[in-house]
Amino acid sequence: MASRSQVDPLPQSLPFDIISKTIGCGAYASVKKGRSSDGSIFAVKFIHKQSAYKNARLSPRQLRSEANLHEHCGAHANIIRFFATGEDEVWIWIAMEFASGGDLFDKIEADQGVPEDIAHFYFTQLVSGVSWIHGMGVAHRDIKPENILLDADGNLKLADFGLAVVFHYQGNYRDSESVCGSPPYIAPEISHGKYRGDRVDIWSCGVVLFVLLAGNTPWDEPTHRSPEYVDFVQTEGRPSYEPWPDLPQETLSLLRGMMRLDPSKRFTFENIRQHPWFTRPNPVMSQDGRCVDGIGLAARLMENLHIDFSKTPSIRASHIQNKILAGADVRLSSTQPVAPVNNIRFEWEKPQHNFASQPTETADKMEMAKDSESLWAYLSDDPTMSQFAPQPHLSESLTQRAKRFNDICPLHRLTRFYSPYSIQQLLPILAGALHRLGIAVPSLDDNRTLEDGEVWIPIKTEDTRRCPLRGEIVVHQLPADMLEVSFSKNMGDPLEWRRFFKDVVVLAKEAVYTGQ
Repeated sequence: MASRSQVDPLPQSLPFDIISKTIGCGAYASVKKGRSSDGSIFAVKFIHKQSAYKNARLSPRQLRSEANLHEHCGAHANIIRFFATGEDEVWIWIAMEFASGGDLFDKIEADQGVPEDIAHFYFTQLVSGVSWIHGMGVAHRDIKPENILLDADGNLKLADFGLAVVFHYQGNYRDSESVCGSPPYIAPEISHGKYRGDRVDIWSCGVVLFVLLAGNTPWDEPTHRSPEYVDFVQTEGRPSYEPWPDLPQETLSLLRGMMRLDPSKRFTFENIRQHPWFTRPNPVMSQDGRCVDGIGLAARLMENLHIDFSKTPSIRASHIQNKILAGADVRLSSTQPVAPVNNIRFEWEKPQHNFASQPTETADKMEMAKDSESLWAYLSDDPTMSQFAPQPHLSESLTQRAKRFNDICPLHRLTRFYSPYSIQQLLPILAGALHRLGIAVPSLDDNRTLEDGEVWIPIKTEDTRRCPLRGEIVVHQLPADMLEVSFSKNMGDPLEWRRFFKDVVVLAKEAVYTGQ
């Protein structure tokens, strides 16, 4: 049964128009695009109050605190701007800046990261934004990939003040006690009791820097249950396992300062700004900290994404299953279904609601491709196609026509591919790829057809860090008998979702259109 947040109508007296389906979602909130009377486009977050009270155990005061703290801190170039808020009996809504450059971490290659000057650029902007809110006495407490967005010119925007808290007021510091945040990004003291909100933000910024450079988180959680974290502690921040030895030495010293176990000895933003790696010159960044060349930056990010069809994913599901059958006490790997195959109910048609799913809307140009000729013209310029080439590159016509960052880096997810196969040919291939990754799929004993132009395949598994990974694979019919296969994440780390996407694409490569 659908929750109330999935069926309750939105407020009727909004001072603007809603012009999109869901562009983001959570356990008790969704984000849509709005348009004001003067034509301005912005994002609107709708928080379902009863769901927040019940599922997250939040009080009315806590819900309103998000809007209040966002308004208090929103006047900075690297913070999503706050516009307005309101509520009725069911919803609280917050209107804010629309980050049309999409999600930064959707554009980072898993296990590779981004070039060092791009990592430095985005880390510098993150430090600028977080230090600003700290100067306002507020700690974010939820610095993670989903909350780091990009504007139309490629500049970083920190979003979501749902877990923000006042840590400094009228000269006094206040400790927090709530256990909150995403496990790979939280500081270790959060699970131990009282902590300072500003100091845990410093730690999280360090993890983000690591991810930018390495394309992976350093551990699944900063506790004794994580062997990687235990090694980090025992070696005093000098692990010998990859990718630590491959990181620049100056960066390693900065990371060790930001991730000191004793919060009182952890680097402050003043220490960070004085560090040699932070003060290094950067051709990507202007003197005021803005992006110098948004088109060039977007092209470098897109050409950094690559799928190697010669590299077969490691298959571990059968090994884990054998241990389970033998009675061994093991934790499920990222390739193991969360529930037994015979207990999963699959729906191969689009759900009756879309509150809990990210959109699979195609870009405007794709929507205009009503015939074969326009479709092929679109695909030849689609930046998504670059990742499938032996040597990733963007078409010259695309870069020549581009005027801003988001003309090359699209808002929609880059985890998608096209297929010239029919739906009857494609589904068994997808099912086989998912089975090989240990993800439950229904048996395909009959011919499936597209309902309303789409087929939805729900995904429920764990990632390589043993954290939940949820989403859908959506097959959409296009002109010229072409299919678009989109991978939309609902829960989990975006780098892990990209790793999963790449594994499926390699295993289903016979059905993937590469443009070659």
